[in-house]
Amino acid sequence: MRGSPASLDDPTRIAAIDRSGMLSAVAGLGGQLRRGFELGKGVPIPVDFGDAGDQNAIVICGMGGSGIAGDMVRGLLAQRVGYPILVIKGYTLPLFCREDTLVFVLSYSGNTEEALGAYAQAADRGCKSVSISAGGQLRELAEARQGVHVDLPGDAPMPRAALGYLGGAVLGFLGHVDMPEIATEVGAAARHLEELAVGWKAGQPTDRNEAKALAEWLGDRTPLIWGSEGLSEPVALRWKNQMNENAKVPAFWSVLPELDHNEVEGWSPQTAKEFAVIALRHGGEHPRVAERFGLTVELASGAGLEVREVRARGRGPMGWLFSLILLGDFVSTYLAILRGVDPTPVPALTGLKERLRR
Repeated sequence: MRGSPASLDDPTRIAAIDRSGMLSAVAGLGGQLRRGFELGKGVPIPVDFGDAGDQNAIVICGMGGSGIAGDMVRGLLAQRVGYPILVIKGYTLPLFCREDTLVFVLSYSGNTEEALGAYAQAADRGCKSVSISAGGQLRELAEARQGVHVDLPGDAPMPRAALGYLGGAVLGFLGHVDMPEIATEVGAAARHLEELAVGWKAGQPTDRNEAKALAEWLGDRTPLIWGSEGLSEPVALRWKNQMNENAKVPAFWSVLPELDHNEVEGWSPQTAKEFAVIALRHGGEHPRVAERFGLTVELASGAGLEVREVRARGRGPMGWLFSLILLGDFVSTYLAILRGVDPTPVPALTGLKERLRR
């Protein structure tokens, strides 16, 4: 580890490394969620969208930091609606997407090529298309097609730091169209996130800051993030992605009960020493999944794998999901600072995109 544990309590060092202000952006998740919801809810619904809830499916298209918003919405709503919710991370819509399919296309920059391709297909097929971005070509496409567009603020330093805007906009639109009761849940979650952020900000010392302590505990080891089916599945993926992009480290994720059917067999004192598990827990787990967690942690520990359980805060699925997301965002940013790397730039991803444009 390039930085000592004390470096997380040194504001001068933090400012010198986090030059683009990722910690500040992370702390704003609650406010973003509230604003994104308001923007999504405020968009006029075209007459040709029909009655609330008459779609055959919801399809959410997006990549990277924008696409994770779709995973989040699916995790929150899959058990609350009477139609499937699919997340597409690529160029091509499923064949079934037609006039009665509600398609959201998310790209914070508005210039993601996969999202642009998906939007064109949705519009050509006559889908109920909703684009969400902070400008770019996606907004231009929506304007040219006279489509529904949610225009987001452009103040996030990176798309992955705009999750509140993106996910909130989808939830706001759905709350306006089909789920009016969700507004209360979003408001409560936003307030709770603002309270939690105070305890995880840089000014809180490591011995009273769960996020800093987790980053220290991970150290130089490769993070393994365990979630469970449904609600914490997208959270585990979010933690993994944030470790990659913010901390610039490899990371992996798995979900119970599936990992009990394969991954547990792979751990031994020889294979486990370079890894550390963060197990994401919440109060809505299936009873058998809750039982499996205990047994799986016992197996992993017996094989020499260190495991740290993290418990969701708040009330209900909305609060649980967002509290775990916020903590993971803080942990990955603090891990970057411990490693002495600015969490915001993503030179490998940027370089790849530039080469593809040639």
